[in-house]
Amino acid sequence: MPKRLHIGVSACFFHADPERKVFKGKTLQYVEQSIVHWVHAGGAIVLMIPSPEGETRRGDVELADYADMLDGLVLEGGSDVWPGSYRETPLRPEWTGDRVRDGYEIALIDAFIQRGKPVLGVCRGLQIMNVAFGGTLYQDITTQLPGAIEHRDWHIYDQNFHEIDLVSGTQLATLYGNPGRVRVNSVHHQVIKDLAPGFTVEARSTHDGIVEAFRREGDGFVAGVQWHPEFQDSNDPTLLSGDPLLHDFLEAARKAQNRPC
Repeated sequence: MPKRLHIGVSACFFHADPERKVFKGKTLQYVEQSIVHWVHAGGAIVLMIPSPEGETRRGDVELADYADMLDGLVLEGGSDVWPGSYRETPLRPEWTGDRVRDGYEIALIDAFIQRGKPVLGVCRGLQIMNVAFGGTLYQDITTQLPGAIEHRDWHIYDQNFHEIDLVSGTQLATLYGNPGRVRVNSVHHQVIKDLAPGFTVEARSTHDGIVEAFRREGDGFVAGVQWHPEFQDSNDPTLLSGDPLLHDFLEAARKAQNRPC
């Protein structure tokens, strides 16, 4: 029986807050349940990768140690990206994002790529990958792209759907049999502005052209999607299944696992 893959998922942060009633003044690192269960569906073991940095740091464990041990990395969704990470200032105080998480995830991306291991970004994950390789973001779709459709509706959250066009001939489109137009969820208000050098767009929002998926050119698996495949009902035939994407990522992890040192 083949050895199970061990996949790392990046952490989300609740930073120390003296007003919080639970874990008062303590920093929490956590994962959202759906992303773990989605990767579990492919038969892989999932481990959250905690940041070793912080006010209570002890020992000499580094992110590189996790990259050595694990077979692949999934960057999950969550807080905004700090505009300073792509050389801008926040347009509004509420769009300050999470500077600490940015640095942690950019370092994670670098550690896994240096070891030839696959990296998959989901929502914020796609955005921080774009920033890590020199791209930029729109801080708010409604403010900076007034002609765009509604990409985030807090009232219905992951039940907000729209159509996207998979770019024919790309690896993502090929995985799905080049279906052209498909339907996905949409839970974001930031989006790619300048695409990072060396990346190819694999999907765009049908009605406004916003980048919905990309992949780094060359060998290895470095790719991201703007939607949340882990949130979508796999039994709903009107939605794009996350299964082919997951299995493609895990197959890349399997190949990296079997590659001679």
